[in-house]
Amino acid sequence: MKREVVTSALGILILTLMLGLAYPLLVTGVSQLAFPGNANGQLIRDQGRVVGSKIIGQNFGGNPRYFQSRPSATTPPNNAAATTFSNLGPNNVATEKEISANISAYLKLNRPYDSALTRAEVPVDAANTSGSGIDPGISVANADIQAHRVAAVRRLPMAEVTRLIRTYTHGRGLGFSGEPGVDVLELNLALERLT
Repeated sequence: MKREVVTSALGILILTLMLGLAYPLLVTGVSQLAFPGNANGQLIRDQGRVVGSKIIGQNFGGNPRYFQSRPSATTPPNNAAATTFSNLGPNNVATEKEISANISAYLKLNRPYDSALTRAEVPVDAANTSGSGIDPGISVANADIQAHRVAAVRRLPMAEVTRLIRTYTHGRGLGFSGEPGVDVLELNLALERLT
């Protein structure tokens, strides 16, 4: 019986060292060598200071000078430690109220600069949260609507704001998956450099 206990304990020790230490260190080392930016969270720096991440949305607090990220499902908004979706079904009354509130907030922020904007024109990504709750990007349609507000508040020509949107628009994932999107943080940083 003593032999079985020693064998079992040795097996646990070896597996713990292999799977708990060696494997994580190997994966971390390979990822640091092959994909250093991705392995470290794709941090975005401005003048040497970390200001965010390409893969985590930022909360711009409804400030009209900035493009706004899509609604966040986390509390507080865009909390990377609490990534989640709402878990509510599409027919849940709470979901309907949340979407309606998101649409109303979007219209309140943008309609003063685009009086023709209707509820029906609010992009889906401005009304719904994403699966992770912290998406860093918005649709091109969403950015184009917000461009009226940002251009007016910053007193920039609309053509310049549109050019920046196109500059920070990325294509479909792998060339075919999803829709083109706009990186909100990088776009807002570019605006800050302009004004």
